[in-house]
Amino acid sequence: MLTLTFLGVGSAFAKRNYQSNALVELWSRSPGIDSVPQETLLIDFGTTGPRSLHVLKDLSTHAYLDVEGQTDYRAIDRVFVTHLHADHVGGIEELALLSHYKFADTSSGEPYRPELISTEKILGNLWSHSLQGGLGAQVGREATLQDYFRLTPVMADASSVAFSMGEQYEFRVFPTDHIRIRTKYDWPSCGLVITDKQTGRSVMYSGDTRFDQVSLGSYMHEADTIFHDCQLVDTPVTVHARIGDLRKLDESIRKKMMLYHYEDAWDSPEFQFVDGEFDGLATAHNRYTLFGEVL
Repeated sequence: MLTLTFLGVGSAFAKRNYQSNALVELWSRSPGIDSVPQETLLIDFGTTGPRSLHVLKDLSTHAYLDVEGQTDYRAIDRVFVTHLHADHVGGIEELALLSHYKFADTSSGEPYRPELISTEKILGNLWSHSLQGGLGAQVGREATLQDYFRLTPVMADASSVAFSMGEQYEFRVFPTDHIRIRTKYDWPSCGLVITDKQTGRSVMYSGDTRFDQVSLGSYMHEADTIFHDCQLVDTPVTVHARIGDLRKLDESIRKKMMLYHYEDAWDSPEFQFVDGEFDGLATAHNRYTLFGEVL
């Protein structure tokens, strides 16, 4: 069984719902039976990620994340990075430092190194543009990204499997049209299609993207569940999917689309239509079961 818990569902500047990151869990049977998942994957880990995990560990549903009142980063096996904005990578430095020092193996002294997955360009820029300043120096030596993580570069090409969780669930990576410097996809960002090999059913996780029905429409059509980036408040220039554009999608698409990455005004009366036209607004710290399996 595969589940997804949003650490947050808010925009980069959200103060009420944390930033949009997610925890994917692979279970041998189900979280109702098993107390600890077989494997975990973070989809991004932004500035509010550490605080959100700290709160999540105190819930009975996610108690395995707790060790003596602190977040046990050894419970995080892998991290997938969709792009380099701080609301998606701002917590990785804390994860790296605590994994390296606090959660090093007590017998061998070897640091705990989770797997870090993304495209080659994002991984390279993650170090040089975001992490090197805080992680690049250790006592007596210079450090590299590989000192903290096991790196797995993948292609942003949904025609091939990028990585898997267990033997049943395959993850494919596709590029997203989030920010254009000059042309589409010239600034790297990506989303995910997760497929259950046994049933052929799929889940789409859009990542940050502008409205892009042309490129993403086939994933939307094939998916049983869609978690999609959404901007509720209209602006002349945007790097996210405006709610007005998403409302133009066919009802069959909208009814299986759960929106995330929205602003703090989500509960304003002007947005009450969302629950009627979509599968609703995703909520933080709520465990969603993927592929219709029963908890």
